[in-house]
Amino acid sequence: EDPSLERHFRGHRDAVTSVDFSLNKKQLASGSMDSCMMIWSMRPQMRAYRFVGHKDAVMCVQFSPSGHLVASGSRDKTVRLWVPNIKGESVVFKAHTATVRSVHFSSDGQSLVTASDDKTVKVWTVHRQKFLFSLSQHINWVRCARFSPDGRLIVSASDDKTVKLWDKTSRECIHSFCENGGFVNHVDFHPSGTCIAAAGADNTVKVWDVRMNRLLQHYQGNAVVNSLSFHPSGNYLVTASNDSTLKILDLLEGRLLYTLHGHQGPATCVAFSRAGDLFASGGSDEQVMVWKTNFDSADYGDVLKTQKSGTNVDGTHHTLQSEMDCGVHLKKTKTQDSGRNHQQQLEEINLTNTLEHIMAQLDVLTRTVSILEQRLTLTEDKLKECLENQQKIVQNKMS
Repeated sequence: EDPSLERHFRGHRDAVTSVDFSLNKKQLASGSMDSCMMIWSMRPQMRAYRFVGHKDAVMCVQFSPSGHLVASGSRDKTVRLWVPNIKGESVVFKAHTATVRSVHFSSDGQSLVTASDDKTVKVWTVHRQKFLFSLSQHINWVRCARFSPDGRLIVSASDDKTVKLWDKTSRECIHSFCENGGFVNHVDFHPSGTCIAAAGADNTVKVWDVRMNRLLQHYQGNAVVNSLSFHPSGNYLVTASNDSTLKILDLLEGRLLYTLHGHQGPATCVAFSRAGDLFASGGSDEQVMVWKTNFDSADYGDVLKTQKSGTNVDGTHHTLQSEMDCGVHLKKTKTQDSGRNHQQQLEEINLTNTLEHIMAQLDVLTRTVSILEQRLTLTEDKLKECLENQQKIVQNKMS
């Protein structure tokens, strides 16, 4: 079955900039250029809440992992933490000196990372609502910053055409990926934490390995990519582009699966739900749409279990052919293959990785043993030499 449009939310009075699901999928938050954040109920006939407080466009929103808080960043230079209920109370964080473009909670919900046009990335404690430190090596606006799943790394993307990887503890920049192609609008970590994906103004999506710092996959589209989101299984990636489409990429096969048409005008933001069965998108048409993923559950049900061991996204360079658009609401570019293939492939990759690892370990052990043997021989020779010398000395004395 193809992905299908499930719900349609209208209520914003300007372009939608950001969308995010709560943990239980009962709520969806969206931010807009109309200076409001809205919380939509996924249950039918339930009212939406409009949260007013920011003095200018809301650029980004995100639910905390538990779903008890929502963070928002705005052009009014502030970050707000909201309680997503009828009262809509919020606290304000002030430390940035320009538009805040991105907010992201660490997976334990304890920290918040924000990115701003003041060229800095800032980290805050959520419960004490305190500013902790700044990362300030970018030399232009920072559009996006994200924690790695384990919270040890931070990735940031800037208009200085670099994507930087930071160590949260030492606060050092450990690598810069230089984007010759242009600006990166959005960046995020793969659920395994081993790679990052970057959405480019040069119409590309690039997937980089953060352990080897090398390019794994390269998808060429035909419009600026504004946003992306990894499926929780790590097997798929959804993107939102200026040509009004959402695209679903199959990372294992390295190809485009679906192109979805729904928005009138640029699709600005997109996000999978925490379970991966839904994704939401927002556009400059002021609309928020919720889509049913409809992937074969075999594609990712079991994978979520095996994913814990951190499989690697198999990487070769892939280019997407430009497509003929036949004004259909939903265009399918999938060759029907049984969902088991993904699972088998993943297990094979897993197994190959494990075997390679074991072989490498054995190799190390063999080398270690042979070195030890050499040392032992050397020691024995030395000992023999010493004994012979001592005997000579004793004989000399006696004679």
